[in-house]
Amino acid sequence: MKKLALIVAAMMVSLASHAQFEADKFYIGASLSNLDLSYSGLTGGHFGFQGKGGYLLADNVMATGQLAYDIAKNTSYTLSAGVGARYYIEQNGLYLGASAVFKHSKCYDDLLPSVQLGYAFFVSRTVTIEPEIYYEQSFKNHSDYSQVGLRIGLGVYLFKDATQN
Repeated sequence: MKKLALIVAAMMVSLASHAQFEADKFYIGASLSNLDLSYSGLTGGHFGFQGKGGYLLADNVMATGQLAYDIAKNTSYTLSAGVGARYYIEQNGLYLGASAVFKHSKCYDDLLPSVQLGYAFFVSRTVTIEPEIYYEQSFKNHSDYSQVGLRIGLGVYLFKDATQN
């Protein structure tokens, strides 16, 4: 009996998560990045805040835009802005992302391609907790400015028309 209840619950969760990634929805998110868990050759650890917005162009495909502020141990602040896309693997909430990010600090300016792997864990019908691992590749000095890190975010998925909710 417990196995049957578990199977039914798993099916309902997979159906609910599939419905969340349908076309014509907006996404608003905020995340803490790095949490002293990132690494680049120049700075060691960081702490940052990122705001992200998106729109689901088609089922499981989202266009995104982001703004971020980052503070590093050995350098000053970094401001960044970027655009990208996410593809949701609908069965389980996993997503793959790619973006281009322009970073500015008093030490350097750089345009970095970035890839992300994350998971959208729904805590309600529209709110998610989103852990994400990312890699940003620098073209300036690969060992100093390229970065690997972790983000923990909170996201909200909204219908384009509030009456659909």
